[in-house]
Amino acid sequence: MSKKYFGTDGIRGTVNDKKINGEMFFKFGLAAGTYFKNLKKIKQIAIIAKDTRLSGYTLEPALVSGLASAGMHVFTLGPLPSNGIAMLTKKMKANLGIMITASHNPYHDNGLKLFGPDGLKLSDKIEKKIEKLIDSKIVKNLTLPKNLGRVKRLEDATDSYLKILRQNFPKSFSLKGMKIGIDCANGAAYKSAPKLLRNLGAKVYDIGVSPNGLNINDKCGSTFPGNIKSLVSRKKVDIGISLDGDADRIIVCDENAKVIDGDQIIAMLAKRWQDKKILKGGVVGTLMSNYGLESFFKKNNIKFLRTNVGDRFVKEKMQKNKFNLGGEQSGHIILGKFATTGDGLLVALEILFSMRKGRKASNLFNNFNPVPQLLENITVKDKNIINSLSCKKAIKKSIKLLKNKGRILVRKSGTEPKIRIMVETNDKVLLLKCINIIKRSLTN
Repeated sequence: MSKKYFGTDGIRGTVNDKKINGEMFFKFGLAAGTYFKNLKKIKQIAIIAKDTRLSGYTLEPALVSGLASAGMHVFTLGPLPSNGIAMLTKKMKANLGIMITASHNPYHDNGLKLFGPDGLKLSDKIEKKIEKLIDSKIVKNLTLPKNLGRVKRLEDATDSYLKILRQNFPKSFSLKGMKIGIDCANGAAYKSAPKLLRNLGAKVYDIGVSPNGLNINDKCGSTFPGNIKSLVSRKKVDIGISLDGDADRIIVCDENAKVIDGDQIIAMLAKRWQDKKILKGGVVGTLMSNYGLESFFKKNNIKFLRTNVGDRFVKEKMQKNKFNLGGEQSGHIILGKFATTGDGLLVALEILFSMRKGRKASNLFNNFNPVPQLLENITVKDKNIINSLSCKKAIKKSIKLLKNKGRILVRKSGTEPKIRIMVETNDKVLLLKCINIIKRSLTN
């Protein structure tokens, strides 16, 4: 049975439309609080962080009210990267952690990412149980007046998160003498990212650090790498780092302003960890991972497994196979040695740690030649058009044209009203032809 509210990465949608509004967030809070309260811990605690969207100010109180009405004590943390809430959920021994965010989506969207007491995103099984509670009668889950939860704001959440990140590296680790550019997407890491890098001694040039509630991911951040490329060129920095709205993604630029995507970052980390005997098992990628990355791993005797798009699926596959590295081309990268979910800041530190002895970013990356790949996102009214006869015929025709010399992936976005078309082949003319054939079947 498909899920009603949860998508591939929590709950997400347009604010004040259907599921993303104050009434629904009260229900989400009440349902999640009721489910996790049954863990029978001595203290019933939920912690909440958010990104910088204007809608966070209306949705957070409703969520808090729902949680407290279920009998959960709530701590609000303010703007914090998604993995910060995951890490602090474990540290504070909370029942659950909730991040109010729509990640890389524009400001008019918002949503929730939920983390269990282990700091992991919820399984489909748990999400379905919470969905049943969401649709049950509200009065059924309301706690007695004497058992209502209390609410408190924690002012030191950012410092606590940065302390955890810093503890993963030697005390001697310093970025003194390095020039670093960073684009925080006017999002959740606008305070924490520059602060961390400056505390480590780097000369930091930051952009995307002036959120106004409406400019998150607006022509900035990891989905708009032109900004960090320009900054690297202007300031002549050693490396450029670009995060998304909730800082669980990272894209970088080397000192020559060449964009380095998630696949190249994963290749570098995997080879380094293999050489240091840190890599366990192998690497998990997704259906979107470039074939050039797969070939690189094969050449270096590194086991590589693919899974569905979404860092939750990557983590589940990592756990199942006892791997400690995985991620996506988009920049969701999970360092299983340190974290339970993607963390752009943590990955940035691992990259910078690799550069600490004067190694240039251009020498660190570019470990493989990617097979030409094109991704087109087609906005549609109904994502089920992917199951239409015309779309199926177009995909079949395109696959036949490739003659086993490439890959095609057509899938629904789990977070937006879009169909994503990916074609991968060394024949660039054929690549465009296949994209257009499938695109026409979705737009006619």
